[in-house]
Amino acid sequence: MSAGNGTAETVLAVDDLAVHFGGLAALNNVSFDVREGEVASLIGPNGAGKTTAFNVITGFQPPTTGTIRYKGQSLNGLRPNQIAEFGVVRTFQKTSVFASNSVFDNILIGLHRQGASKTWEILLSLPRVRKEELWLREKAAEILDFVGLSARANELGGALPYGEQRLLEVAIALAADPSLLLLDEPVSGMNPAETASFMDMVGKIRARGITILLVEHDMRMVMEVSDRVVVLNQGQIIAEGTPDEIQQDAEVIRAYLGHGARRA
Repeated sequence: MSAGNGTAETVLAVDDLAVHFGGLAALNNVSFDVREGEVASLIGPNGAGKTTAFNVITGFQPPTTGTIRYKGQSLNGLRPNQIAEFGVVRTFQKTSVFASNSVFDNILIGLHRQGASKTWEILLSLPRVRKEELWLREKAAEILDFVGLSARANELGGALPYGEQRLLEVAIALAADPSLLLLDEPVSGMNPAETASFMDMVGKIRARGITILLVEHDMRMVMEVSDRVVVLNQGQIIAEGTPDEIQQDAEVIRAYLGHGARRA
């Protein structure tokens, strides 16, 4: 699936990132970039710092030192909702959906960033508000169709099987209109058929012009969908390259791939 984005513009630049929890360094002088239109993956053993990196990029964890820039804009010190306004949107390791709302309403909630109506306009039910509401509902239906959940539209989000809840979370993220989508272990808990289907979806998401940064332990998925792979171990980058290069890197094999990392 590699698209050969070696000459593409850097959209996300992480420079000298460090995160300390007391005396423990979760990340130590980590630097990497993500290029426009590519699928880049962060891999490494449990506790390597992958989700911490996601948390810092998306504003859920302040860095101890270092900078994060997206399309030239510093993200340091911004709240998660402010970072989402720049188009940087994430999913979570633990599935996060609106369990007591319908699947369709989950998507409408995710679409709130695209609505422009003000509270007083909604209260007066102005024609522009009704037109916008119709557009949002059409958009929600399109997103559900895209992820294959149209038949589940009227079911409660929390009643879906786990694999479909993961899909719903991705759909909610897509509703926020990302230009950079961060996927944190999206196929965790999926069976092989669901994983294969999700791998196809990654290609479809990229075809929409969305850049993807992926954290995942399923190495078959990582190696098949990624353009570049960054390997973390004990809070530091130990390798970066194409999937073929990573699979042949002696230090990566010793630290990760040689120890049953497919579902580590």
